[in-house]
Amino acid sequence: MIAENLLNIKSKLPSGTRLVAVSKFHPVEKLQEAYDAGQRLFAESRPQEMAAKVPQMPADVQWHFIGHLQTNKLKLVLPYATLVESVDTLRLLVSIERWGAENERTVSVLLEQHISQDATKQGFTEAEILMVLTQAVRGAFPHIRFCGLMGMATLTDDSGVIHGDFSRLAETFAKAHSMLPELTEFKELSMGMSDDWPLALEHGSTLVRIGTAIFGPREY
Repeated sequence: MIAENLLNIKSKLPSGTRLVAVSKFHPVEKLQEAYDAGQRLFAESRPQEMAAKVPQMPADVQWHFIGHLQTNKLKLVLPYATLVESVDTLRLLVSIERWGAENERTVSVLLEQHISQDATKQGFTEAEILMVLTQAVRGAFPHIRFCGLMGMATLTDDSGVIHGDFSRLAETFAKAHSMLPELTEFKELSMGMSDDWPLALEHGSTLVRIGTAIFGPREY
């Protein structure tokens, strides 16, 4: 069933859009089944779970971190993550820069924009994102590679609201490109999950984060 789900979703993705299999709360056996079906890009949202799964999976797996990352948990994520999609505060960004300097590593990140109507969600405003990226171009974060933006739409059945959320993220992405052409690696727009990824594709998503539609309901 996992192989069928992957094939079905990938058949609907345009070229240039990658599928991120959100494997959080699912056992390694299910991840291995997806791997055997050709999936290589997985995402976790809890540092301890990610650190435990990495050594149990083949070495060519690419890991994205998509959850809220506390600064005291960086050592559980940054050594393994190909991309940290959920950088949502300046404090976290500064901590990642410090870790990168101490470990002589460059960390690839996406800045998370708060696009949802849910006030409890994390993320930067558009103005904050443009400010951070301007500082980056000026050399403020030499150990961070800014690869794009991530956002989570409002949890609702109203497609108009979801379209509006994704549109705001796409507008920020375009504005950053226009203002700061020096950001040559700023190419990823991560938006869309199991319930709304077809809508995200209409706004240029390059990464869709899908879990339940691949693996079924969470198991723990």
